[in-house]
Amino acid sequence: MVLGFSIALIIFSLLMILLVLLHKGKGGGLSDMFGGGAMSTGGGSAVAERNLDRITIVVGLGWFACIIVLGLLLKYKG
Repeated sequence: MVLGFSIALIIFSLLMILLVLLHKGKGGGLSDMFGGGAMSTGGGSAVAERNLDRITIVVGLGWFACIIVLGLLLKYKG
């Protein structure tokens, strides 16, 4: 069970990194380095941004839940 949650935590962590880098930069951030600054004035779909925000929140909650469950499992395992 610990192994399953550890794998899930790794997957959630990688997804969080990817999703955060996909967000539109507010200026001077890492997303601007990947071309986000050039696209910020050209616009983009507000619906796509909202969906990206929602997906990021859901993945973040899953990441947080995995950390809590792993902490509890490791605390009461030994």
